[in-house]
Amino acid sequence: MADSSGNPGPSAGAAERSPRSSGPVSKERVAIVTGAARGIGAATAVRLAADGYAVGVIDLAEESGKETVDKIVSAGGRAVAVGADVSDRAQVEAAVARVASELGPVAALVNNAGVIRDNMLFKMTDDDWDTVMNVHLKGAFLMCRAVQSQMVEQKFGRIVNLSSSSALGNRGQANYSAAKAGLQGFTKTLALELGKFGVTANAVAPGFIVTDMTAATAERMGVDFETFQQAATERIAVRRVGRPEDVAALVVYLLSDRAREGGVTGQVYTIAGAKLAVWAQPRELRAAYASGGWSAEKIAEFLPGSVGTDPMPMLTQVAAMEKAARGGERPNA
Repeated sequence: MADSSGNPGPSAGAAERSPRSSGPVSKERVAIVTGAARGIGAATAVRLAADGYAVGVIDLAEESGKETVDKIVSAGGRAVAVGADVSDRAQVEAAVARVASELGPVAALVNNAGVIRDNMLFKMTDDDWDTVMNVHLKGAFLMCRAVQSQMVEQKFGRIVNLSSSSALGNRGQANYSAAKAGLQGFTKTLALELGKFGVTANAVAPGFIVTDMTAATAERMGVDFETFQQAATERIAVRRVGRPEDVAALVVYLLSDRAREGGVTGQVYTIAGAKLAVWAQPRELRAAYASGGWSAEKIAEFLPGSVGTDPMPMLTQVAAMEKAARGGERPNA
């Protein structure tokens, strides 16, 4: 479904805005947002349309994306809902071709589609693992591969992959954490490979955002969602949890010319409530050298004092929660 192609809507007015703005684009470009039927994906699609993009709204079933498309069209924008399983190559290629045919060549891609199959490692099934890896990681790969030729031809492209703070590690999410960490490495590689063609690639790793997915996590933990949100709020300095619109605002900036001019590519950003943060680039922290090579005995001698460790934040948090629980306090506070 699409269109208000005869209606100047937001894209006509946008021509008066500076192309350096992180707001409406000076020339209508086409963006694809996956997992755009609800939550972060829907908020991002609507925000992009308001800023002058024509939007391909991709979700597992075409019918699911029509509500998002209706919001865009009723506001004077252009959009098309397309059903596709992002882990299926043929469906991805067909979806991208349809968006290009109905809206124009794709200039921006937001890989947001995701699922969770949470479980502790000893309970996690092969299907739990494969489903999460296929949707998050393979899906992003297939989508990027399908659109990159259009971006290279235009000498312009913007890719944003949705990672997660769970990439740092999270109990019960071995599959999800691995996929989201993998997306960060994938994003950095895209930035390296495609940069010379005018394409940027960045990742957004949201903190706690109120969505159906976080509600499902609360249910898995046996916690009322309101209580779950309150616990998250108490861990945030300004006492405000994130909303899908927060993530959408960051994505819009990362797709902008202004971000490209500022050299923003290969980056990972977290947005959570009032917090906006950039992640450090992975790098060696400390090193020691042995001219004759390393034996197990030498490593045991030098590693503890010379190389050491880099404390894992989540381990510290888990230890604090367990201590609080033993003392009868609220473990998530």
